[in-house]
This record gives sequence, C-alpha cells and structure tokens, in this order.
Amino acid sequence: ILRHARSRNYVSESEVCKLESVPLDFGDYHPLKPITVTESKTKKMSRKGSTSSTSSSSSSSMIDPLSSVLDGTDPLSLFAAAADPVSTNAAMDSTRKKRDKDDSSAVGSDFEPWSSKRSEILARYTTTEKLSINSNIMSFVGKATAPGSAVSEKVRTRLEELDDLEEGSQKELLNLTQQDYMNRIEELNQSLKDAWSSDQKVKALKIVIQCSKLLSDTTVIQFYPSKFVLITDILDTFGKLVYERILSMCMDNRASLPDNFSPESVNDTAKETCLNWFFKIASIRELIPRFYVEAAILKCNKFLSKMGISECLPRLTSMIRGIGDPLVAVYARAYLCRVGMEVAPQLKESLNKNFFDFLLTFKQIHGDTVQNQLVAQCVEIPLYLTLYSPAIDWILQCIAYHAPEVLLTEMMERCKKLGNNALLLNSVMSAFRAEFIAARSMDFIGMIKECDESGFPKHLLFRSLGLNLALADPPENDRLQILNEAWKVITKLKNPQDYINCAEVWVEYTCRHFTKREVNTVLADVIKHMTPDRAFEDAYPQLQSIIQKVITYIHDFSLLFSVEKFLPFLDMFQKECVRVEVCKCIMEAFIKHQQEPTKDPVILNALLHICKTMHDSVNALTLEDEKRMLAAFINGFIKMVSFGRDFEQQLSFYVEARSMFCNLEPVLVQLIHSVNQLAMETRKVMKGNHSRKTAAFVRACVAFCFITIPSLSGIFARLNLYLHSGQVALANQCLSQADAFFRAAVSLVPEVPKMINIDGKMRPSDSFLLEFLCNFFSTLLVVPDHPEQGVLFLVRGLLNVIQDYTWEDNSDDKIRIYTNVLHLLSAMTQETYIYHVDKVDSNDALYGGDSKFLAEINKLCETVIAQILDHLKTLGKEETLKRQSQLALYFFNTIVAHGDLRNNKLNQLSVNLWNLAQKHGFADTKTMVKTLEYIKSRSKQPEMSHFTDLALRLPLQSRT
Repeated sequence: ILRHARSRNYVSESEVCKLESVPLDFGDYHPLKPITVTESKTKKMSRKGSTSSTSSSSSSSMIDPLSSVLDGTDPLSLFAAAADPVSTNAAMDSTRKKRDKDDSSAVGSDFEPWSSKRSEILARYTTTEKLSINSNIMSFVGKATAPGSAVSEKVRTRLEELDDLEEGSQKELLNLTQQDYMNRIEELNQSLKDAWSSDQKVKALKIVIQCSKLLSDTTVIQFYPSKFVLITDILDTFGKLVYERILSMCMDNRASLPDNFSPESVNDTAKETCLNWFFKIASIRELIPRFYVEAAILKCNKFLSKMGISECLPRLTSMIRGIGDPLVAVYARAYLCRVGMEVAPQLKESLNKNFFDFLLTFKQIHGDTVQNQLVAQCVEIPLYLTLYSPAIDWILQCIAYHAPEVLLTEMMERCKKLGNNALLLNSVMSAFRAEFIAARSMDFIGMIKECDESGFPKHLLFRSLGLNLALADPPENDRLQILNEAWKVITKLKNPQDYINCAEVWVEYTCRHFTKREVNTVLADVIKHMTPDRAFEDAYPQLQSIIQKVITYIHDFSLLFSVEKFLPFLDMFQKECVRVEVCKCIMEAFIKHQQEPTKDPVILNALLHICKTMHDSVNALTLEDEKRMLAAFINGFIKMVSFGRDFEQQLSFYVEARSMFCNLEPVLVQLIHSVNQLAMETRKVMKGNHSRKTAAFVRACVAFCFITIPSLSGIFARLNLYLHSGQVALANQCLSQADAFFRAAVSLVPEVPKMINIDGKMRPSDSFLLEFLCNFFSTLLVVPDHPEQGVLFLVRGLLNVIQDYTWEDNSDDKIRIYTNVLHLLSAMTQETYIYHVDKVDSNDALYGGDSKFLAEINKLCETVIAQILDHLKTLGKEETLKRQSQLALYFFNTIVAHGDLRNNKLNQLSVNLWNLAQKHGFADTKTMVKTLEYIKSRSKQPEMSHFTDLALRLPLQSRT
C-alpha cells in the first residue's frame, strides 16, 4: 500500500521545537520594579584622529521614547505653526488669557451658573392666561433704517428720539399666548443684534429700554419669573455688545488689552464713548429701565476707573429701594447680584447689603397693595410666595458662596426676627453648604415648627432639609429624632403629590443611616399613601427614584428582599415600560454588587420574578439592542446562581429558567453553556470515573442541550453548540450522544445560507463556515468509529455534505477545506494520535494501525487530492491565475508538512505544484525563497535525506 501520509513522532518533534532554556540569575530583578535607564552621550570631535569621549548618566525614571524623539513637542502643533503662525499665536494668546482669567476669578466650577437655572424657571413658571406687550416696542421688529445718515443728524435727533420713546403712546398688543409672547421677545433679541450690526446704536438702546419697561408689568403675575429670564437675556446681549465695542476701540497697533487691564491703558476715545453710554442711560426718566440698562453695562466701569464697579454697586442697590412692587424689586436685586458675581465676585459686602435691604422691606409682601393685587388676579398667597423662590435662591447662593459658617448663623437670627418666615428659611437651606445645614438640623427643625404654614407649606421646608441631609450627615445622636420629626409632618400630608415629593427625599436619609426595619416602615407608609385612587400612576418618576436610592444603599440582596414591603412596593409599577425600567435597575445593581454566587431561595425567587417581568415585555416591536440588554441582565443573574455540589438542584434551576426565558435566544445559549459546564464539573468531581448515578446525570445534561439547541434561530449558534456539546458528551464517555450531536451538526451544514446577518449587516458566511469545519475536523480525530456505521462514517458524511454544498464561484474555501481534510487524514494514519480524550479509545487504539483502515484513509486521500487538482485546472484562465498560484503553493506546503515524499507520485506532485505556483509570475519571491530554505533545513534532520533531492528539483524563477 502506497501511504500518502508520513509517520510522525510527536514527542520528538515537540522536543525539537521547544525554545532553548537558559538559566537566569534574577538577583534584584523583578519585572514590576522601576527600571533604571542608563543614557549614554557621545561627543564627536571635528578633528581627524581625535577620540570620542563618552559620558553616562543614570536616571531612576523611565524615559518616554516618543518624547525623546520629538523633544517634548507635539508634531501637530509644529505643523500648524508652520502653516499659519499668526492664527497660532492668536490661539495661544487667547488660551493664555482664558487661563489667567480662570486663575484670577473668584468664582469656581462649584458655583452653579445662572444658565443652569434658566430652563428650569421657564418650564416651571407658565401661564394659560393671555399676555400683552407694548405696540411701540414691536415696531422695531423688522424695521431697518439706512445706516448712511449724516453724523450731525444722528447727534441732533438722539435725545428727541429717546423722549419720543418714553412719551409715546402706550398701545398694547393683547391676547398673546405664552408661546407668542416668547416668540416676540426672541424677535426683539434678534432685532437688537441686527440693529447693532448695522451701526444703529440708538435703535438698539430703544429696544433695550422698552424691554426693560416690561419688567414693571405684573398683570399676569405667575408668569413674571419667566418674563424676567427672557428680558434679562436681551439685557445680557446688550451689555456684551457695548463692552466688546468699547474694548475694540482700545486696540493699539492691533494688540488687544490684557484681561486684567487698568483704566490708564484705555485711550481717550474709548473712555469718551463709555461715558457717552452712561450719560445716555442716566437720561432715562423711568427708574426700572434706567436701573436695568445701567446694570447691564456695569462691567464697562472698568474702562473709567479702578473703583468704578465698587462705587456703582451700592448706588444701584440703593436705587432698588425706589421700586414699590416687592416682586419686581426682588428680581431687580437678583439681576444686580447676577451681574455683580460676573464682574466683581469679590465685592461680597454690596451683595450682603442688597439682601439685607430686601429683608427690611420683606413685610411689604403681606401689605394691602400686594393682597389687593392677588385678589384681582385670583392668585393664592402660597402660589405667590413661590414666585419669589428663584430670585431669593439666587441672591442667597451668591451670598453663601464660599461664605463662612458664621454668616449662616447671622441669617438664621435674621429669619427668627422676621418670625421664621418659611420662604426665607427655605432659600437659606437651599443656598448654604449642606455640611453647615446638617450640623444645625435640630435648630432648623425647631424653626420650621414655629413657621406660619398659611403662606409656605412646611413639607417643602422639610424637603429642603432632607436634600441637605442626603449630602451631609447630621450629628449621630440627633439622627433618629430628625427622622421622627420630619416623618410626623410628611405622613400627615393628604395630597399624594406633595407627600411623594417629600418622601422621595427622606428615603435616602433613612437608607443611609438606619436598618431595614426603618426602611420597611417608610416603604409601607409610601404604599399606604399612594395606593388609594391609584395615585401611584402620577408619581412613577418619584417611585423610581425611591427604588434607585434603596438599591444604592442596600447591596446585600438577601437583606433587601427580606424587607417585607419591597416587593409589594414594586407592584405599584403597573405601567409596563416603567416596571421594566425598574427591573433593569435592580438587575444592574445585583450584577454590580453581588460578589459571590448565591443559592438563597429568597433572592432566587425574587430575581426570577423580576427577570420574568423583563422577559415578558419582549414582543415583535422590541428593538434588538433592547433584547440584548435584557438578555445580558438575565444571563448575569444565571451566572451568579450556584447550588454548590447539589448538581441536580442546579440542573433543575436551569430547566426552570429555560421554560421562563424561551423568547430570548442569548439566554438559551447561556443556559446550554451553563449545563455543559455543569457536566464537566461533575466529571471533575468524579475524576472521570462516573458512577451509575453521575453517568445518568451527565446524560440528562446532554439531553437538555440536545433538546434546547434546535430552538435557536442562529445557524452558526446551533452548529457551534452542537460541536461544543458533542465534545462535552465525548469527554463524559457518552459516545452515542456525542455521535448524535456530530451527526446533527453534519446534517445542518447544507442549511448554512450564503449571507448571514452580523450586527445588522449582511456578510458572506464562507469564512464562518470554514472556521467551524476546521474546528470540527480537529474534534473528529479523536471520535471513535461507530461499530455499526463503517470506517470514518462521520468524515465521509461531512465530505459528502461539503461536496454537495453550493459554493460561490469566486471562492476557494472548498479547496481550503479539502486541504484541511488532508491534515486530518494524515493525523489519522499515525500509530498514536497527537491528543486524546481521557478514558475514550480513539481509532488509533481501536484499529491499531490495521492495514484495511489505512487503505480506507489512502482512498479518501486520493479522492480529496483529485478534487483539489480538478479545481486547480479550472483556475487556468487568465483572470484566475493569481488564485491558482496561491492555492498551488498552499497545497504544496500541506504535502511538505504532512505527506510522505518518499512516495514518488507525491514527490512529483509537489514539484509540479511548485512549478505551477511560479508559472505565471504571481508567486511571492520572498515566500518561495523562505519555503525553499525551510526544505533545505528539514533535509538535515534524521530520516529526512529525501528532502535534499526534492530541494534540487525545486527551481526559483524570477518574475521576468
């Protein structure tokens, strides 16, 4: 019999291929210790014949090779500088100025800016009533004047225009909705910018004056905070335009002023222009527009004198005393604080004076004028007081920023003098640092108790206190008393929305400082208040927040699920999408915090219920990303379940999970892997020697996998799991079950489609099939033949499937597969296989090198080789010659590595393949040279002398 495969001695080949071992004296060496780098510097002398002197220096720090090459410079910056040095210098200058500004500014990143409050105010203070706006102001929208008017005409008419503006008719546009009103204000903002850009400064000033007048109008009082936000946006724009205009006039020789310039460096033209603006504003007759417009350009005082801002702030503060309406006045104070914090945050005394002035006039809120106004507009006093909150909160935030603790004490004393006014008390607790508030928690509770509840509800005060206690801890001895006092008030609230807004805040305090008993009491109280009339349906965000806070502080899930009211609390989430989100939060926390596998029945039952809720939410409209996320959460739970040595209980859990989560394919895949792992753990415990009981158990595991795999839709998921499960069955000596898996895999190969969906994109399946089959061949080496099925029945069956499979015309994967089959057949002819499965006799032991068995292998080899050669012939066309060259060399390497080249026919075939690879000039010369060198080196090994003759018969041809 002419054998095609050469005999292999795997042990000796392994020894030859091993790396040479060299003894190593570690000494003080350790791979994690810092490396000492010795840097050598060589100085070369210019004169001929001189010697070079070398100096060495050691450094304990590692040298960055990239930095050393670049001399610490960024190559992109160098390129940019070379391309445009002017713009680069400007960018560096602006960066430097910004850094200097940040360093010198007293307001840091921990100060919450006004811009972050803007959207909240606009969303909170809305109205359905009709609004009005002065028709004079709307005449500026879309009105364009030719900018080429003579300068003398402008000077002559400016004061006349301002007078006309103030004394003009006061017609109003009525019946505007809130959105219409906001659109008109936005149009005015744009008109201001357009007027300024077209050099119509008087028109811009007119717009700002008229907009400022709107802030004296409180006819729709509940909309006033939002109106303030909209109008002050226009004022901010105006102030910025004026400042930048004057700053641009200060440029000498195209160099701008430094950020911290002094008035002496400002030229006379800029100063005169700046004074002109202040004089124009001083001529405004009405107090409110004069105050707001001057405050908007407060920063421009820097151009006139060093003390300009510090002198103006007290004067503007005193001007506010002339505003009679307390609501209008407090927002004017808020705007002054806002501008003051931007331009001079260090002038805290003026800000404090501003607030103390407000306290002196605070009793105006309860005066007859205000009360009559509220009656006329049908506004209740509690609602009216909430209108003050944004302004007072902002003023106190400015005052409290980096303020000492003694200021809080002073504020508390002033609040007491005013009868513990709830509105002020609430703003004080919102403004000062949480640590200061928490340290005085009992004092604040005493003040809250004495507050008059008619104007500002006490539960809002307790909510503000609770927000502080969520950020800072009160004295330990006071904690329980604080909770009791707060909950006494909260639990008496009748309005479910008021109740849940407070309870949500205090749940965090409870979880943070108390045991599960107190948490359970709080949850029970929430259920009691929110269940009647299904009030929970209007409070899902707050209820979700409560769950989030509970799982944030309780990481022990056996403790969490032993809280009696936790699961009933979850039952309040009746809306499916909200319920699923809550379940996802709980599962995310479990996967993150559960360190050890668990078999706690309390945890398992609760989480199975939660996972079942997530699973049942999946329908035909569910997105694939959502399915993947849900499956990942459920898989994370499954991986954390372990019953230790109770393998039967573990399998029962997997069976139950399969029935519960059958709609999520990734979960089924995970269950199959988990059951296979369970079978292998059983084998490990029994050290491969199964008893009757464990043998029956692993067969049950195998049956679980065999039943589950067909329910999967992914073709390659099924193929790989059939193969993997077959390997597990083989390792556990379940030979007939392993055969069933492998036969199922073989029968599934023809169903592989040409294109498969990978991450939403269609991809050719050839490469995936090739990878699977190579893995399959490696397994088939150790699979023993079935006594009733004939020699190599699985290999023959797989070859028939590969032969009948429809491959792409431009694909050579079929031939690459056949080449890998030759590797398998070569390994099967060896007396002892390269690897085995413990306690499973492979064909080397079953046949013992029987000649009939080897003859069958040789027949298969000849058939496969014939198929490969036929395919090479079909690649003889000009457009496929490159593929022919690559395949010929690939087949040649296979013969050299696995074939018996003492066989003359095989030897001649290898020479022909070598020549074919080079025939049309498509072979890579370097590869051919290295291959030939390898053959020559092989010829020097024992029993490989025939490689010498082969090397002589392999010519190297040039591309030409």
